[in-house]
Amino acid sequence: MSAIDAAKLVLAEPERLAGQGLDANQEESGHRAIHLLLTHPVVGPQTDLVVTYRDGAYEVWAQRGMVRFQRSFAPDGGHQYQVIETVGQNPIENQSPQALATIDEELEAARLSGNPTDDPNHTYIEPEQLSYPLAYERIAQLFDSPNAPDLMINPKCYASGKQAGQHGSLDIVQSRAPLIFSGPGVQPGVGESLARQVDIAPTVARLMGFPRIEGQDATGRASTDVYLRRQDGLPLEEMLDLDSSGELRAKPERVYLFNLDGQSATELYWRLEHDPDAVPNMRRLAQAGHRFRYGSIVNLPSITWPSHNTIGTGCWGGHHDLVNNNYYLRETRQLASPYGQQFETAQFLGDQVETLHEAFHRVFGPWQGSSGAFTAAIHEPCGRGADHAVLERRTVGDRDRLRAFTKESAPDVSPRWKADDNQRMQDEAFIDSRGIAQALELFTDDSHPPPIFTYHNFLLTDGAGHDYGPHHQGQRDSTAETDRRIGRLLAMLEERGLFDSTLFIITADHGMSPTRTELAANQGQLLLQEGMKAILPESWVYLLDMAVEIEHDRDSRTATVTVLANDADASGTRPPVAGAEVTVGDADGPPLASALTGDDGVARLPLAADLPPADVVITVRHDDYNARHLRLDGSSIALDLRELLYGGPQANDA
Repeated sequence: MSAIDAAKLVLAEPERLAGQGLDANQEESGHRAIHLLLTHPVVGPQTDLVVTYRDGAYEVWAQRGMVRFQRSFAPDGGHQYQVIETVGQNPIENQSPQALATIDEELEAARLSGNPTDDPNHTYIEPEQLSYPLAYERIAQLFDSPNAPDLMINPKCYASGKQAGQHGSLDIVQSRAPLIFSGPGVQPGVGESLARQVDIAPTVARLMGFPRIEGQDATGRASTDVYLRRQDGLPLEEMLDLDSSGELRAKPERVYLFNLDGQSATELYWRLEHDPDAVPNMRRLAQAGHRFRYGSIVNLPSITWPSHNTIGTGCWGGHHDLVNNNYYLRETRQLASPYGQQFETAQFLGDQVETLHEAFHRVFGPWQGSSGAFTAAIHEPCGRGADHAVLERRTVGDRDRLRAFTKESAPDVSPRWKADDNQRMQDEAFIDSRGIAQALELFTDDSHPPPIFTYHNFLLTDGAGHDYGPHHQGQRDSTAETDRRIGRLLAMLEERGLFDSTLFIITADHGMSPTRTELAANQGQLLLQEGMKAILPESWVYLLDMAVEIEHDRDSRTATVTVLANDADASGTRPPVAGAEVTVGDADGPPLASALTGDDGVARLPLAADLPPADVVITVRHDDYNARHLRLDGSSIALDLRELLYGGPQANDA
């Protein structure tokens, strides 16, 4: 890009910058953390990337190189991305969404990684053989939320935890979900186009005939060309069955969205293509519908609560604010744990977005007895606005009928779970049986209309992927069991004459990759072991740092040091840090003076008259925060990451 072109760019910096990423007060701790994570003899080989934002740019650090890029407003709408610096190799340069789209390709990638295997459940793939689809977009959106971390650790795809299957990272294996649309308005076939998780909700709105409204587009700017209050995605027009005038040949009357939690796209697609006896009910929908060959690229992180709400709102997690299963709220100093809480988690979803449940009610009216739109969220984390939402403790239906339907589905349960003495899978099988019972009850209860939108989450496929691995027979048994439940629903819809008028969607919240369980990898724990102060939910790092302000007299004989917590509280102010030890000296010698900060966070210290200001080092320590080492002018003394990681600046400015 020429200097003239660069000058015309209007940067699209984080929409609500309030502590996420690194600021000047976190340079020292941030550099130390990145260096530890990439060079530690055990953790370094397990860590793929460390990601952050600062000074107008997004940074991705890896052993093989680093990249800094910026986001700007594109002239024709949307965002565009510019690389402004690389050192060594751009670690996320390969962003192909078509990479590793089959099990055979995953096996070949493992072989090229030096881990040859004939078992797809042991495909341990190194970063050089991976792609990172939509990496710039997915990283940038994350840091739009004030709930985003200071640093995001991206483990290698096989190096996370002690379960046989894992997810959460940026790589293609964990970031691809299956995606199939089937029903009125859908052109059958196998599509080659790119689909994103944020495109699902706008496509539903397009097929159901929602009007366009005044809202916000993916850039956060006002738009009259959106279907939802905040819309990051776009309708998947390529798959629509349109007449010569561009109108849908048929429109669905309702939508049923099956979320096969954690289901590997390559595993499901292999079974659809190569095993004619497998998953007959999903096969039926796939053959009559449109299957996206390369699946759907999911939210970052590729994890449960954020991704479910991305599907249900058409917004990335950085915009709907439910950014992780667990995350830290800087202003209240509390951990938000939707995953741990499970119930009533709609409270964490930002009010700037609209769920499909809310949109259906806006378009078709609220449910009122036998009229209006009735929507359901069955064991689904995105339930805000749903009339029946189990996880929001709003339920509709007769308990006796629910028990009867649950009992009827007992034969669907695989005998494997009992034979393997796997109580967790037995519990999840029961929950999924209760889920399909709810669906049958909701569609056969004549006291209200059939649900116009149902968002149904099946847990079993995720549990099996974690416990057995994404390509194990145990996972296949879970998919077959789920398919039997789907078959019960399809039979009921046919019996009631509702099948042909229903749009079905099959997808998942994230992918799943095989894990080297013997590593028991937990990269973030290293920082605590090394004495750093941080909050570490999942693979995210929220550094606990101090903001230090230094004033010195004109004769440089006295310094006034003010120490504050770096993260502002709910009032927007940084609280003073009392009891911090402040010392003054030079870089090599013992302290020349020391003092403790008072309740106001202030300490005053004498400066040595014979010590040049450039040699003065002020150190601030407190048990609750990372230590700070500063020059007299207030600048941090931090590790030179470029020198330590790559042997020198060697920057290639774009």
